[in-house]
Amino acid sequence: MLGRSLGIDLGTTCVRVFVKGKGIVLREPSVVAVDRKGKILAVGEEAKKMIGKTPSSISARQPLRDGVIADYTTTATLLKYLIRKSCSPWTLFKPDVIICVPAKATSVERRAVVDAAIEAGARNAFPIEEPMAAAIGAGLPITEPGANVIVDIGGGTTDIAVISLGGIVVSDSIRVGGIKMDEAIVKHIKREHNLLIGEQTAEEIKIQIGSAYKLPQELAMEVRGRDMVTGLPKTIRITSEEIRQALAEPVSQIVNRVKFILEQTPPELVAEIVTRGIVLTGGGALLKGLDQLLQLETGVPIRVADDPVSAVALGTGMALDMLHVLHLDGV
Repeated sequence: MLGRSLGIDLGTTCVRVFVKGKGIVLREPSVVAVDRKGKILAVGEEAKKMIGKTPSSISARQPLRDGVIADYTTTATLLKYLIRKSCSPWTLFKPDVIICVPAKATSVERRAVVDAAIEAGARNAFPIEEPMAAAIGAGLPITEPGANVIVDIGGGTTDIAVISLGGIVVSDSIRVGGIKMDEAIVKHIKREHNLLIGEQTAEEIKIQIGSAYKLPQELAMEVRGRDMVTGLPKTIRITSEEIRQALAEPVSQIVNRVKFILEQTPPELVAEIVTRGIVLTGGGALLKGLDQLLQLETGVPIRVADDPVSAVALGTGMALDMLHVLHLDGV
């Protein structure tokens, strides 16, 4: 593959672009702001700032849902913006692109991703499963015989895979990730405190005091929102124990699916998993205590990748030099 190559982590909440020879050069929220006529007004970080604050004539859209394209035209526009911004020195040349898809993406969903990348200006586009990219980015020896287990918890999906000899032995993808956790926090605070908060506030709560397992020292913070009774601004104090309870359902779905994958794994590989353990990647891997909870529930050692948030993007970039091993083809 030529030097004009990109790896794109097309996430539900954030897109990261890896340029061959440069590393990750771009990190932008997966948001596009449009007016009533469909004209693009802002993309990425600039558009994200508009969420929940726009007049009726403008809408800030997230064109990806659960890791796949929900709005094709807007996604193509987002990719075009990212490719142009990343390839400014090569404006006369179209880059080759490797782009991520969930482990259980359908052939139609894969085709949509490839077509959107080609329409956005790519010369060739190759889809790669997110857990494969995450495993490569986390530094796992995926081309060797043996069990490499990756759990990639993104914004829209959690992808779980057992990888050996450069291929996925068993995998699954569930539409539970950071967004579902944020939604669970919004619902909990609405139900228990009659307080309306936005998704960005919920995300801040999750990052600051959210946890999946009991903390050595429990945390607390103040949260501001709109009182559902009076309609006026209101401030409440919430604790990490309370947020852990709010997150219990999405967290248990992830834990149960990891258990399911382990049950589907060939016995020879299961024995190695007990020794090698499981690696967590994605923004969701940063949820406090999630590694402890998974280790307790599975009996398998769990570790968080050195840079879990960037693992998929790094993996797509590294995969640019591994096409012959990974057997990636345009759809």
